[in-house]
Amino acid sequence: MERDLTKICAYALERLRFYGADDADCIVSRSHVDEMNVDAGEFSLLRSIYNASISMRAIKDQRKGVISINKTDEISIDEAAKQCVANAAAADEDDCLSIAPVLGNADFTFGLEEPDRDRFFDRIREYLDDVHTLYPKVLIEQLIADFGVWTACFGNTNGVRFTKRGGYYSLSSMYSAHDGDKATSFNSVGMDFVSLDRKLIELGDQKQMYELCQRELEAAPYNGKFTGIAVFAPSCLDDIVDTAIHSFTGGSAILDGTSPWKDKLGQQVASEKLTFRLIPIDERIVGGERFTSEGYPTENCTVIENGVLRCFTLSEYTARKTGNKRCSTLSGCSEVVAGSRSVDEIIAGIERGLLVCRVSGGEPAGNGDFSAVAKNSFLIENGRVTRPVTETMISGNLADMLMHITDISRETVCDGSGVAPYVAFDGVTVSGS
Repeated sequence: MERDLTKICAYALERLRFYGADDADCIVSRSHVDEMNVDAGEFSLLRSIYNASISMRAIKDQRKGVISINKTDEISIDEAAKQCVANAAAADEDDCLSIAPVLGNADFTFGLEEPDRDRFFDRIREYLDDVHTLYPKVLIEQLIADFGVWTACFGNTNGVRFTKRGGYYSLSSMYSAHDGDKATSFNSVGMDFVSLDRKLIELGDQKQMYELCQRELEAAPYNGKFTGIAVFAPSCLDDIVDTAIHSFTGGSAILDGTSPWKDKLGQQVASEKLTFRLIPIDERIVGGERFTSEGYPTENCTVIENGVLRCFTLSEYTARKTGNKRCSTLSGCSEVVAGSRSVDEIIAGIERGLLVCRVSGGEPAGNGDFSAVAKNSFLIENGRVTRPVTETMISGNLADMLMHITDISRETVCDGSGVAPYVAFDGVTVSGS
């Protein structure tokens, strides 16, 4: 299949050149996913999904045209290439446009070639039985389990060529707890994996999340307000840390000059306890990026090291626009490096706070101000996780919160696409009805 994609990519580049592109690049992708669905505890769907796509970019007279199609026959490619170059001719001139140089072409493989379908089905059935037996008040409202194989080829007119092929299992569960007339807010868990040697209920932190879900049946509105420590569980840590990194170091924020960190490379922007890395080629990541959408080989990258901002997360284009360095990956596969104390020790030192397991809210303001609803959350009182609460708002400023991290747990959860611990932030305002 890789050879077929390589030929398709080469043909698309030839047609882009034929219609007048000075430089061009192209990504050809295919996927095959076998999916099982479970609704309200019963198997409801079994299907196979096939997708194919081609994305082309043409540069002509320092003007860019792009186009994407979901057909791979030569007639469709020819028409798309012609339109892509026409789009470039109609665009504005931009002297920062470029394509990647050859830095070492490669063919990448990862994960599995084929699934063990029978064993996967048995593991899913076992998983449903385990949840029902261990957490009888938890209802799996919907479960999606699949095995997918993804192949892709990138090429450009400089001679860059990358291919990748790999497959892995995925599990996504949406659940809630029920007891008579009582019901909790829904929550969800997801993970990617390549081995079926362990029970699926053992992966990640599902056991703890299901146990907390049952406790939520006694949740009541919180009547009060305080500013203190919020401990974010691994399941929702990206709502704070990843969102802040994207908002403050990403291309749009740096290009527009709206980031509060725009002039802080090499300076402290967070607590020295925080080290944040992008790790798409880490062995713990199941299907991470191998080459960027611009045609550069991917490398892991440390964005924040002991609180110091080491790089912005910029593409080659935004790096050229802003006079900064390109980030070696724009993958969403991230790690917050673990601390030295257990989460129990961290909570034991909190007199008044909130354990947050899910957040519902919009994007933060440009300066990092945010307000959101803390879902599936529990009060921390006198060093203990006590009662579950509803109708509870949390608010603060992401930049300030990163500067006021009081602790990071040594326990981490890896879901196959990222690694996260528990992180305690001071200065969070908690308010109820």
